[in-house]
Parts: sequence; structure tokens; C-alpha cells
Amino acid sequence: QVQLVESGGGLVQAGGSLRLSCAVSGSFFRINGMRWYRQAPGKQRELVAAITSGGNTNYADSVKGRFTISRDNVKNTAYLEMNSLKPEDTAVYFCNADVRRTTYGDLASEWGRGTQVTVSS
Repeated sequence: QVQLVESGGGLVQAGGSLRLSCAVSGSFFRINGMRWYRQAPGKQRELVAAITSGGNTNYADSVKGRFTISRDNVKNTAYLEMNSLKPEDTAVYFCNADVRRTTYGDLASEWGRGTQVTVSS
């Protein structure tokens, strides 16, 4: 079974920084793309940032220049460095990864349970 566990959320003042981590554990062959999503109360879940296995990245316009996604393929961990945080960044942040459990198996989309980020004004 594959597990994704997020950590690093918390309460921070506007203008502050946080670093989220997403550790993937369990039995699997390979992790392909990894992503961070967020969901604010009453809103739909939105894609924040994505990174391929080769390190190519993509960001939502709302976070470009402030957030940085990265990954450590040895540690099977993705990170989201969040700077210049704004109150509108307040949300539950979820990690998502495309995981191939066996050499020739299908890719499965795995999710973590999320970590709360609250930015006060």
C-alpha cells in the first residue's frame, strides 16, 4: 500500500513563509508526476504546483514567483516552499502523486490527507 503524508502546515502571518513536505512510503516501483493542490472553505480544489520526475515545474498564476515546488527522488519526497504568503493562500494543502506500483503496472493517482495552512492578516 502506498501512503502520502503531508507536513509543515501551520499558522503564519501575511508575508511569512512555510515549507510543506510530502513523503511517499510503501511498496511501489516508481513515482512520476507530483503535485500540490489546495482547497479553501467553500471552494473547489485547485492545482497549485506540479513537478515531473525530471524536475519540470508548473505553477498556478496566483502563486508564480512566490511558491517553489521541488522533489527529492531518493527520499521520495516533494516540497512546496511558500513565501510572501497572503491570507488568500489559506487552505488545506494536499499532495498528489502518480505512482506505478509494479514495473509494468498502471499508474495510480494517490492522495495525502492534507495539511492546513492559515495565513493571518
